[in-house]
Parts: sequence; C-alpha cells; structure tokens
Amino acid sequence: MRDRLIALLKQLSYRRMRVTLASGRESDFYVDGKQTTLHAEGAWLVGNLVLDALHPDVVGVGGLVIGADPIASATAAVSWSRGRPVHAFLVRKESKGHGTGKYVEGRGNLPDGSAVCIVEDTTTTGASMLQAVDRAEAEGLRVVQCLTIVDREEGAEDALTARGLTLTRLVRRYELEA
Repeated sequence: MRDRLIALLKQLSYRRMRVTLASGRESDFYVDGKQTTLHAEGAWLVGNLVLDALHPDVVGVGGLVIGADPIASATAAVSWSRGRPVHAFLVRKESKGHGTGKYVEGRGNLPDGSAVCIVEDTTTTGASMLQAVDRAEAEGLRVVQCLTIVDREEGAEDALTARGLTLTRLVRRYELEA
C-alpha cells in the first residue's frame, strides 16, 4: 500500500516548480497532497496507512483545515470498517465567527483527555502542525502523536521534538524525488 501511495503522490501531487510555501519559504518543488488524499484510491490508501501507524491509545485524528480534513475523514471511515473506531475532528485556522466560536469541530465525539493524533498532508517547518496541537490541547484533547503524509524534511521534526512530540511520516521528500 505504501509503494502505491508513493506512486500516486508522484503522479497526482508532486511538481517541480518554484513556489512560496505557507511557511514563507521558497521552494523548487511543491506537494499538493490534497490531489492524492481527495482521490478515491488515495483516500483509501491514506486511511489504511494512517490507521496502521496510529499509536494504540489514539481515539481521534484531525488537524488544521483543509489539508487534514480528507485524511481525518478517510481514517475514521477505514477505522470503522476495521473494527477500531477512531473519530475525526477538524481544527479551524480562525474561530467560528458565530454560534459557539470554537476552533475544534467534532469535539463532541471525544471526551476530555482523549488521546488524539494531529495529521497533515505535507509538513515543512511544523508551524501549522503545532498550531493544531495548541488548539486541540486548549480544547481538552491530549495530543499523543503527530503524523504527516509527506515530510519535506525542512525542520518540522526538530520543531515538534522541541515541544516533546514526535513526527510519524508516511513518505519522505527523497522518496518523491527518486
């Protein structure tokens, strides 16, 4: 499954081009992970591979919208079919401007103190992932794992380690460039 995911990422998501990333850094390649995570086969592969990589205590998976949304949804759907229910949640970049004003959607499925995994499609510096960690923890969730589909290997691991977290990655940069 992992080899097929890499093949799909190369086909659908990886591009050699000059871009400015969310971190503000310039890069000579871009990974649009959503092209793979929103693809029918890609979603199935991601859901299975993420579920297989989850810490055994994890009961919820989510992260910053929009990159984490298809990952969390695919993982939740696959988890149900495999008899290990893991609920999805979404972390807003800005608080909802009406109603409860919360940052985290799907929180009702996860009691206070629930062990969760923060996910992301592509990780560079780790800043977005840490923002999701902070918001999830502020909502009463316990982050026990961080997982990315593609690690660009540009500082995220160090940033997470500095906060006492580890980064699980399904694919590394060099595997897409090979």
